[in-house]
Amino acid sequence: MFGDYPPDAENTRGARWNPSGVAAIYTSLSREGVLAEAEHQIAVQPIPPRARLTIYTLELTLTSILDLTDPETLQSLSVGPDELAADDMTACRQLGGAAHWLERDGLLLPSTRSSNTNLVIFPANRSHNARFEILNREPVD
Repeated sequence: MFGDYPPDAENTRGARWNPSGVAAIYTSLSREGVLAEAEHQIAVQPIPPRARLTIYTLELTLTSILDLTDPETLQSLSVGPDELAADDMTACRQLGGAAHWLERDGLLLPSTRSSNTNLVIFPANRSHNARFEILNREPVD
């Protein structure tokens, strides 16, 4: 996270896997994945952010994650390598929107920035026993 944003800050503006109005929290399963995503976010900004980057280690309990890490599965859902890397995020947003509509609380996805796996959480669909706990906080220079 950049600056003072907490790790449970929900993105409702829309991003790769959530259409506008659908709240999502973007995470990665590895430190390397987090750094690759952060580096990309910095690189695409017209003015690089000066806010400090903090990596949070989380412990999560989710109950209905949709695993889309297999490229063939994604391709069968009309999201191939071109859609994953495209600036036009329509296909990915539609797929994320469908997962949210189906009341999935998360999506496991391949990172487009590294060989790591990302997890997108749909907070509105978390069950009453879902867990989101911060285990560690690591400032990055």
